Amino acid sequence: MEVPTIARRTSWTGGKVQERLRRLNLITTVPPLALVGVFLLLTTARSWWHVVIQVAGLLAALATAERWTAGDYLRVARPSLAVTAVVWLAGSLTDDTAAFFGLSVVGSYLIPPLPRRRLTALAGLTVLIAGLGAANVLVHDDRIGWRLFQFAAVPAAAMLVSTAFMFASQRFFDLIAELEQSREREAELAVTRERVRFASDLHDIQGHTLHVVKLKVALAEKLLDREPGRAREELREVHDLVGETIVRTKELAYAQRRLNLSAELENAKNLFEAAGIHVRVTRESEVDAAAGELLGQVLRETTTNILRHAEARQVGITLTRHGIAIVNDGAPDTGPLELGGLAVLRQRLAEHGAELEVSHSGGRFRTAAAFPVPKEVRRR
Repeated sequence: MEVPTIARRTSWTGGKVQERLRRLNLITTVPPLALVGVFLLLTTARSWWHVVIQVAGLLAALATAERWTAGDYLRVARPSLAVTAVVWLAGSLTDDTAAFFGLSVVGSYLIPPLPRRRLTALAGLTVLIAGLGAANVLVHDDRIGWRLFQFAAVPAAAMLVSTAFMFASQRFFDLIAELEQSREREAELAVTRERVRFASDLHDIQGHTLHVVKLKVALAEKLLDREPGRAREELREVHDLVGETIVRTKELAYAQRRLNLSAELENAKNLFEAAGIHVRVTRESEVDAAAGELLGQVLRETTTNILRHAEARQVGITLTRHGIAIVNDGAPDTGPLELGGLAVLRQRLAEHGAELEVSHSGGRFRTAAAFPVPKEVRRR
């Protein structure tokens, strides 16, 4: 079942999708309208009065076009409809054939978003534009047939054509909004999958341990009076098991358990590509095995941050023998950097003599971790 147009348009308002659609609208829709309006102005205006009324209509049309992807575009479009109707009436009375441009543009923006009776509204606007144009014959009684064609038929046809283009344009913007929302859902799903993987690993570590602890404590309780030595042995095993589990849980929390940089790199590429982000990997050399584990942690944490907090289109990953650098675009400019999990990693890296640097400039976020180069390597 097709989703009503007005229901789809509600997904344009708010959030990252609206910001992208507004940028797209300002690039693909507003400039062509401005160029057409200026062209008509330069080729048809024969007096200063024609310039004034065409500029007024063009400004009203551009104001409507600029606000089209905003949630409040009707607040601008309705007054603009009245302004452009007056402009067209003034143009028809003063023999300005191009003054209908603003009214045809504004009218075409109002029709497609209507939830119902769009054809009725289109017919009404077509009759309005033809009727206002027909007023030309009231002050000019020569060549009435030709004047009706110029001031009624042509503007009415232009209204129909521009509305058809707007239906196609709105459908295009609906598809863009759906794609952007799908991309956001893919990113959220990628983060959710990572959380599920973590929960599964945590369950594997602690679920078995807790079950064994429960059995051993119950056994120790039974042996406490009869065989206290064996009971102490069982409790000692419980102590050792809990200690081992704490270590394994800590390793999991810091992404150390069975961590492999190559596997993390492949996982990051898959997550980014699933979210519609282009990934470029540059290997300047093979990563030192001693550094790979911690660098894999940096890559995993940075991948999660990009998917959750950025509007990235491109991510560049550079690997050197002793370091990694991840650069992404689409970083929000929200004031001071909040490192979150990276702050913990910075401390762990510092314990191993490595450094973690983050920077944010021009919408690009850079995360870089590097281990010191051994002296024997520097001497070569």
